[in-house]
Amino acid sequence: MNRRLVIAASVVLFHIAALWALQSGLLQRAVEVIVPAEVLSEFISPPAPKSEQLQPPAPKPAVPQPQKRQSLPAPLPVATPAPAPAPAAPAGVSTPQPPAPAMAAAVSTAPPGPPAPPRLELPSSDAAYLNNPKPPYPVLSKRMGEQGKVVVRVLIGTDGTAQQAEIRTSSGYDRLDQAALSTVLKWRYVPGKRGGVPEAMWFNVPINFVLE
Repeated sequence: MNRRLVIAASVVLFHIAALWALQSGLLQRAVEVIVPAEVLSEFISPPAPKSEQLQPPAPKPAVPQPQKRQSLPAPLPVATPAPAPAPAAPAGVSTPQPPAPAMAAAVSTAPPGPPAPPRLELPSSDAAYLNNPKPPYPVLSKRMGEQGKVVVRVLIGTDGTAQQAEIRTSSGYDRLDQAALSTVLKWRYVPGKRGGVPEAMWFNVPINFVLE
């Protein structure tokens, strides 16, 4: 019952407020505020292009006609007296200058370099005509299995004979070294030459002892 009374009282109060608003003009103002204003837009059409008027062609400029010049008579020549030369006027004499002495061109000559050293030819023991025999292999060295390479330094004279000999590189076995030394002292050689002239030179002779 209380709820119904409250609802009925609310409805009555709403109607009373509505009547009072109509009388005072508040409802009309609210309507005016709430109703949106209409936006009017108008499209303005651009003006139509003016029709191009045909212009008459520009007149051509007049070409000026060449004027004829009237030929005037040439003036008559007038005789002018020549000035008299001054007395005792010295005549200019040009004396020819002697020609300038010719300058000798300086020729730069480089100093001569040192002469080339004469050609050196080392001695040789491999020529076939020498007929040098192979060194003998010591019998005891064969039994002991000794082998190696010996390099003997030999002084070879201008006649192709060995003048001195020494062991340069040992094979490690004295018997092999002595066999090589005695062999190269008996060989003949092609002597060394310097500038085509025979000359005494030291020469290394290698000898290999290899068991077959």
